[in-house]
Amino acid sequence: MPKRKKKRTHVVEEEERGNGATSLASTAQAAPRSMVVKHGGGENEPQLNDLVSDVRLLMSPATALKLKERKGAKIRDYAEMGPALGVTHLLAFSMNEGGNVNCKIARLPGGPTLSFKVKRFSLMKQVRAIQRRPIDTSSGIFQSAPVVVTNNFGGAEAAAHVKLMRITFQNIFPAVDVGTVRLSEIRRVVLFNLLKDEEEDVEVRHYAVRANPTGVNRSIKRVVQAKIPNLSKVDDIADYVVGNGGGMGGAMSDSEGEDESSQVILPQKFVGKGNAKSQKSALKLVELGPRIRLKLAKVEKGLVGGDVMYHAFVKKTLEEVKEQRAKFFEKEAIKKRRREEQEENVARKVRAKEEKKEAKQKRRELREMVMMDSLRAGGGGLQDQSDSDGGSGSESGSGDEDDA
Repeated sequence: MPKRKKKRTHVVEEEERGNGATSLASTAQAAPRSMVVKHGGGENEPQLNDLVSDVRLLMSPATALKLKERKGAKIRDYAEMGPALGVTHLLAFSMNEGGNVNCKIARLPGGPTLSFKVKRFSLMKQVRAIQRRPIDTSSGIFQSAPVVVTNNFGGAEAAAHVKLMRITFQNIFPAVDVGTVRLSEIRRVVLFNLLKDEEEDVEVRHYAVRANPTGVNRSIKRVVQAKIPNLSKVDDIADYVVGNGGGMGGAMSDSEGEDESSQVILPQKFVGKGNAKSQKSALKLVELGPRIRLKLAKVEKGLVGGDVMYHAFVKKTLEEVKEQRAKFFEKEAIKKRRREEQEENVARKVRAKEEKKEAKQKRRELREMVMMDSLRAGGGGLQDQSDSDGGSGSESGSGDEDDA
């Protein structure tokens, strides 16, 4: 018996599709999502690959950590697929032939686009290599979004491109609701520091928040943090606590400095042993990396194109700006006219195809009608011939009977 073919499939209603699209759009608005990719030259450079991986960790959890770029893909290819996945920002890194790294931050789907020159950077592994006590990154520290801090960007009196940089850096990360956030979710800090000089460079630093209980000596702290103490040089546990055994205890904890401004009373339980609610702990920032220094080169109104709103290296007069805008609008008008012509040509071809299909259907129906008429005409002639044959036979039979 042949296997039955499946002919019916699940049909998604249009209303459900609309609700799904609406919920996806609302989710994208509520929580920004980013896509960090590398494109153009330098796709096979190890340092560029490591930098992209580190930036993905910095942007986590609202980004794809294991995204694989398609070879030869352009920024517009990622921009077209991004909104369908709920992506709101695109960060694209590239390296030219001279080894210089560039970064573009684009707001999807319509822009603006900020183009940066990466003047220098340090990777996560390089930052950890110079630290005495690096942070443990396997404790789920990247499962919550970081707190964003912007410094030296000014207020209402700042330049337009500086305001745009500050707004962009803030909006690529999810906002923190102070009223509902849990203290255990604030594990990282991302700092964007604008250097007040002629270059207007932006320093990007990435830190982890570490809390250590204070108000106890080093011995008690080790016990609280579930660390097994060395009791080989003491006769009693009291000697270990008081510090009478070989200078082991009694000293102030190394995390408890003289600056009391870093010591706070925790309103909630924090990550780490001894950081309970209402416990006094000292907060410390431990750098995770990467370190990046950016230089804003250009701001474009559209998505990797459009009117140039700011350029750090090219200065134009008002007449040149007007001429450039006139050329841009003329180019857009030509593009719009060509698009309309293409749509009209496509519609004309579709109409011609439909007319050809209808004409073919009419010819088929006409042939069927002619064939049916011919069959009806042929059937009537045969019937008349059979009737005449039957009548003549009966008359001859009657004549024979009379002769008899």
